[in-house]
Amino acid sequence: MAQSLTEALSQRSVIGVFSEEDPAADAMDALKAAGFSEGEYEVLTGTPYPEGTFGEAEPVHKLYRFPLVGAACGFIVGLLVTTGTQLAFPVVTGGKPILSIPPMAIVMYEGTMLGAILFTVFGIIFESRLPRVFMGAYDTRITEGYIGVTVTSSEERMSAAEEVLKEAGAEDIKRGWEAQE
Repeated sequence: MAQSLTEALSQRSVIGVFSEEDPAADAMDALKAAGFSEGEYEVLTGTPYPEGTFGEAEPVHKLYRFPLVGAACGFIVGLLVTTGTQLAFPVVTGGKPILSIPPMAIVMYEGTMLGAILFTVFGIIFESRLPRVFMGAYDTRITEGYIGVTVTSSEERMSAAEEVLKEAGAEDIKRGWEAQE
């Protein structure tokens, strides 16, 4: 569901602020019933609620793949560097083999760890959806215990989203594009 830059900039956002969990969960159900997809609305809260409290889908993280791929890449690069160096500049010392495994193992281990760490950092940035082009609507009361339900969609659907949030019992509704202009 990757969006182009022009699509992301043409999106509008509205937030409904709730003080209780039940009306926020009702708003999520009402948005789903009104035809909004799960990618168009999200819950913002400063309180650590358990996954699924508001009826949202459990996020699927694939972060574990990044360090595995990074470790494999680092191992292969370490193997190629050590093998390539020893074969390109062969130093025969007292009949010992040109490819010496113990020194190669150290470099391959370090390459494996470096690859895993670098790919993990990249994976965290990727899975966190950073940098975020369109920030959307926000209310500072969310850090004080309030719950925000943000709807990000096309401009034509914003009036329907505001109506759904009002009917669900939102204490306040803010438009994100008005705050930016």
